[in-house]
Amino acid sequence: MNPWKRRLLVLARLVLGAFLIFAGIGHLGAQRAEFQAQVPSWIPIAADTVVVVSGIVEITLGAALVLARRRSPIVGVIVAAFFIAIFPGNIAQFVEGKSAFGLDSDTQRFVRLWFQPVLVVWALWSTGGWGWLRSRRKSKRSFT
Repeated sequence: MNPWKRRLLVLARLVLGAFLIFAGIGHLGAQRAEFQAQVPSWIPIAADTVVVVSGIVEITLGAALVLARRRSPIVGVIVAAFFIAIFPGNIAQFVEGKSAFGLDSDTQRFVRLWFQPVLVVWALWSTGGWGWLRSRRKSKRSFT
């Protein structure tokens, strides 16, 4: 692989990891109430519990992205799955019209929805998760 491309991927992985660590810390501290606005009303668990647990998960995933080298494709797939799993919270914030993080209009909340797929792609691209998934898919096809 081209050394510049490798550096770009490492930088992208580290930035995403730092972003997750920072967001996770926010879940546990000053931004806790803001994150509670993203917990769907239909979840049968206290919003604060969801926010604290997801914050711990985000810190863990962020640290894994920063520290993982050999296992980064697997970590990337797990992070992408996490971003997909929390997407209903962003949808709920839009549908329920909850304001948080400066998103105080339906238009702003709707535009926010388009950033979640970007995070999924970022996690898979920066870690080599795309290639890892493709290689697993190919190997499964060759055995059938």
